[in-house]
Amino acid sequence: MFSQVLSAATLGIEAQLVEVEASIENAAPKFSVVGLPDSSVKESGERVFAAIKNCGFRYPGGRVTVNLAPAEFRKEGSAYDLPIAAALLLASGQLESEILDKYLLIGELALDGYLRPITGVLVVALEARQRGLKGILLPKENATEAAIVQGIDVIPMDHLHDVLNFLRGEMGSAVPTKVSVEEVFQSDHQYTIDFADVKGQESVKRAMEVAAAGGHNVLLIGPPGSGKTMLAKRLPSILPMLSFDESLETTKIHSVAGLLPANTALVSTRPFRSPHHTISDSALVGGGSTPRPGEISLAHHGVLFLDELPEFARNVLEVMRQPLEDGKVTISRSKMTVDYPANFMLVCAMNPCPCGNYGNPNQSCSCSPLQIQKYVGKISGPLLDRIDIHVEVPAVKYTELSSKRREESSTSVRERVVRARKLQTTRFQNRRGLFSNADMESNDIKEFCALDEIGSNLLKTAMTKLGLSARAFDRILKVGRTIADLAASESIRPEHIGEAIQYRSLDRNFYAV
Repeated sequence: MFSQVLSAATLGIEAQLVEVEASIENAAPKFSVVGLPDSSVKESGERVFAAIKNCGFRYPGGRVTVNLAPAEFRKEGSAYDLPIAAALLLASGQLESEILDKYLLIGELALDGYLRPITGVLVVALEARQRGLKGILLPKENATEAAIVQGIDVIPMDHLHDVLNFLRGEMGSAVPTKVSVEEVFQSDHQYTIDFADVKGQESVKRAMEVAAAGGHNVLLIGPPGSGKTMLAKRLPSILPMLSFDESLETTKIHSVAGLLPANTALVSTRPFRSPHHTISDSALVGGGSTPRPGEISLAHHGVLFLDELPEFARNVLEVMRQPLEDGKVTISRSKMTVDYPANFMLVCAMNPCPCGNYGNPNQSCSCSPLQIQKYVGKISGPLLDRIDIHVEVPAVKYTELSSKRREESSTSVRERVVRARKLQTTRFQNRRGLFSNADMESNDIKEFCALDEIGSNLLKTAMTKLGLSARAFDRILKVGRTIADLAASESIRPEHIGEAIQYRSLDRNFYAV
């Protein structure tokens, strides 16, 4: 006796159709799963056995073999419980259905037959639509997420009985879950924090605005309590709103990682990820025997904030160098290679020295020059070169903290950022994969970042006196182009280059020790 049910596996942020085949033979009782299953899939036999028995069905006797095809990649997770149960009931003659080949089944079974939510439903629904299937049967908690995919029927199920009744045609009134993509996308665009909460720090706010306008990476250097974390957390609120395509891609990553809240259809605000400095390199970039997304991918189209930057292990920081350049991370294992997108803004914060008081006029620094040098030396030159803007964050004065003046809101700053981004969109409309000034390559810089004689001489002087690298040279030109865009200037003027040079604090001998 043989049967076949359709399901799916997630590979990175894509899905692969999986055929769940069941064969029952008259032999000594034995249950086995083949097709490169992991331990959680192998354990499905116990869950399926209990669910079938507790729902009043007969568990097939004899030798039961379940094959998950194709067998060329590893299957993991508990999402195969439902299709395995349906395949066994079909093979044993307890289920007959004329529509089973039109639907994809996915879901974890509790021992009493109820369905539990799973991860990666969005990419599975996209695969079902691409394969031309009529619909997908899945746990009701996942229905809202899957229903964002138009063109297929998303049938929410609560219990194994509901699934079998639907497949028999006894639940003709089962209503597919429907969501309004536009309403969902527009419903949660509000941020609970605002730039207006930050007192003073006008020069730092300006640097953050420049960073947001061009998609540049930022390093904040200042004593404890100067507002570095507060400023970083508010950066997403001045970035342009996510487009639908950006939102869909971000949601796919969070769905695969199992971080999408229940009954949530889309991630509609830019992610903000702030991992602790004890994080491992695999947790940051992604990894595992079956590769999972790391923090840099979870921050895709958003902000990755690394507080206390020198406290991170050096090998952890160095693995970011390639994703910062390419906007993606490739994770290779013996059985598979997975690409995860990782186009994020990197915001780092650090104290100027181990005690945090170097350069603070109100507190004396107790660190020796050697201690400071060792502290800063934890951050490699190549990584610093990939950070476009280094800005000092001084301690906030009492007069600024006690001021009743209303600070500029995130909405107001975002309007200027959006105008600058529109200029960049127009400029790069014929350039594939180029969306902001920070994405420009050498050829693009030559074409779009031409300087007049005065600006060229100014940059030449800065390069000579500061000993800047070639990559730093490109970064200054990119930031200068962004500052010109904020000023709605077609050309990069000397004052724009001068401001861009000021945003290289660590290159300007910030540590005169």
